[in-house]
Order: sequence, then structure tokens, then C-alpha cells
Amino acid sequence: MTVHVVGTAENLWSISEKYKVPIPTIVRVNGLPSTTEIVPGLALYLPDDSLPTRAYQIKAGDSLWEIAQRFNSDLSLIRKVNPGINIDQLHIGQMITIPSPTKLAVRTIGFFVPSGPNLSLLDSLSNQLTYVAVVNYAFTNEGYAFAQIDDTAIVTKCRQLNMTPLLMIRNYIASGFSAELAGGVLGNPTYRQNLVASIVNLTISRGFGGVSLDLEFIPPARRNDFTLFLQDLKQQLGNLLLHVNVHAKTADLPTNRIVGAYDYAAIGNAVDLVAVMTMDYGYPGGPPDPISPYGWVEQVIKYALTHVSPQKLFMALPLYGYDKVAATHATQGLSVLNAQNKAISVGESIQFDETAKSPWFRYWSGTEEHVVWFEDIRSYMEKYKLLDIYGLAGTTFWQISLPAPQNWAFLNKDLTIIKNPT
Repeated sequence: MTVHVVGTAENLWSISEKYKVPIPTIVRVNGLPSTTEIVPGLALYLPDDSLPTRAYQIKAGDSLWEIAQRFNSDLSLIRKVNPGINIDQLHIGQMITIPSPTKLAVRTIGFFVPSGPNLSLLDSLSNQLTYVAVVNYAFTNEGYAFAQIDDTAIVTKCRQLNMTPLLMIRNYIASGFSAELAGGVLGNPTYRQNLVASIVNLTISRGFGGVSLDLEFIPPARRNDFTLFLQDLKQQLGNLLLHVNVHAKTADLPTNRIVGAYDYAAIGNAVDLVAVMTMDYGYPGGPPDPISPYGWVEQVIKYALTHVSPQKLFMALPLYGYDKVAATHATQGLSVLNAQNKAISVGESIQFDETAKSPWFRYWSGTEEHVVWFEDIRSYMEKYKLLDIYGLAGTTFWQISLPAPQNWAFLNKDLTIIKNPT
């Protein structure tokens, strides 16, 4: 695998000649809008026959020979891919890269919003997903869960493709996530039991393999009620999976309106999988900032691991970016592919923030300055390293109808996706 960052005056022909990769392959893998237009700073993913690489953090008592043996690698390969590092004098905590035929093995959850569902999308991603969370369920003020459209064909398709379908339910109404809806149901024991019973009934009757729960902006006063709800739900689901998405935090803030209701330790004890939503650091309506900056993501993971087992912990990867008006912070969401290709269409060079390990660019629309932060193959690879270093169970993707061809190509080549028995 090679990542090439386009330089000034380079074109696809010269890059194709340098790496001996056909132009149509470069265009397809990177989702380019044409065979002619590229811009400086664009990161291109170029498939090759090289070994996948693993990320490793040196620990006390490590020897390089033992590390090489553990990853079925050898010292000459390790030296080659770590230029500038004296691998004979490594220190505890140092990060190194290891070429290895033993791929990182993870589980993945792709969120699928079935508005005019494109079932062929599931075919194209069947090798890259363990679970498909079908974003199709809500609930009433009395706690009765319901489907918004008929998703029978989606569940059937997932089963045929050896992807486990999950019933995803949210406290989402026309105006967005509702704190009042979540708080009203969780705070009433009768309504809470209605929600448990109706979720379990829908999960079993519709053939799902489990539940993916996304309750956001739960009032902090309902913190213990939320934990009780999860405990009851898991007990009644039995062997079916319970996955819970929680907002990212780096400290416990019990009164905070966004993260206060999430008791990481209690949630981790109650459920099968916990996904920290390591995205929207740069949030809609806020100033232009990276969506998922590396340092922040790592801080969130480190904190979560003090409360949740790594075998249960997932991190989240965004398949989107934000185009923001610099003066007003007015925000437009767009897929990572559309963000990349926006830079090409407006002819602006892509920058890469080495601290955030994230790409961005600036352009003007009339007198209006826009700043776009998004993800690319470089930023995804850095975050996959965190999965490896911290031994996490896997990652989630919001949401799979947003094109991200570089990510899926990398996942297909360099990682092993664990599939559950059907």
C-alpha cells in the first residue's frame, strides 16, 4: 500500500508512471471526478503488493526480535519502514510500524439510513462490515418503539451477505435528538419497561441479531435510569447483541447536558459493545475545526479504557466532512469524497494539519470565505493505528451511504474483518 501526496505540477500520468498503477485504477480507488484534474496536497491511495503494516507501542521488556516474531515479520523489513528511528535503541512508549502478513482483526458497524434504501450498497461493502445498524426506529412518549419504514428486505439482504443486522433506535424527532423524549421515557418506570419490551419484540420478530442504541442529550438527572434501562434491555435480549453509542468525553462530567448521563463504567458492565462517538469535535454551527482530530480521539480512547474493557470498546470514524462559512460558521455536511472533489473542482490545494492529522482546505465563494475539514486515507490510517495500539474491538462508520472509497479500499486490503457466525 502506498499513499502519494500530489505535489505542485504533478499529474495523474506522471504518478501512474512512477508507481506503475494504471490511471483508471487510481481514479476508481480514489473516486476522482476525472482522469485529468487533481490538486496539490491531494492524498492518493495506490494499491500495491506490499505487506499490510501494524502499529505497535514499545513496552517494558520488549525485544525487537520478539516483536518481529510476534507479527511474523523480520528485522530488515522493520528497519526499512521506520526511517529516522534507531530501532536498536527503542524506548518505552515509542511507536513503530511493523510490516506483517498478520492483519489487524476488528469488528465493524456500518450505520445504514434506509431512506430509499440502496441495497446494492450492502453488496459492495459486505466484506468490510460485521454489523449493519439499520437507522429506522424511534419511540413514542409512552416508550413504544416503532419502525419508520418496512426494512424486511434490508434485514434479509444482510443475512444473505453474512452481515449481522442490528435494530438501531434513537430519540430522534423532526427537530432532532429530543432530550425531553429520552428523559420522559427513562424517568418513568412504566414507560421504560414499555421501551424495553417493544425493542425486544421488534428485534426478535423482525430477525435482527441485536440492537444498536443511540440516545443522545439524555438529561443528566436520568443517568441512573439510563443504566437501569440498559441492564433490563440486555437481560431480556439474552444472547442477542446490545451495542450502545455514547458521546465522547475525556473526564466524567455528571451534570453536563451532553455527556452527563453516560456512566461509562456502568454502561460497559451492562452491554456487549460500547462505541465512543469520536467525531464532531468540529461540530455543525461551531468554528472550523477538524471533525476527528487524532490527539482528541486518543485522549477519549485512553479515558474510556479506564472504565470499559478494550474487548468491548469501539471508536467511531466519520465518513463526512463539514464546509463552513468562516465568518458565520454556517455549516454544510458533505461526504469525504465530495469534500475531496470539492477541492479539485474549486482548484484549491489541500493542506494537512500534522497535529490533528486531518486534511482541510480554504476556498472563496464570491466574498465569502469557506473552510472545509474532512478525512482522507492519511487520517483514516492514523486512526486505525489507534485501534491496533490500544487493542480496541473495532470501529463504527457514520454513515455508509456517504461515499468514502479510500477507506473501504484500505479496509479491504489491510485489515481482517471479523464475521459473526450466522
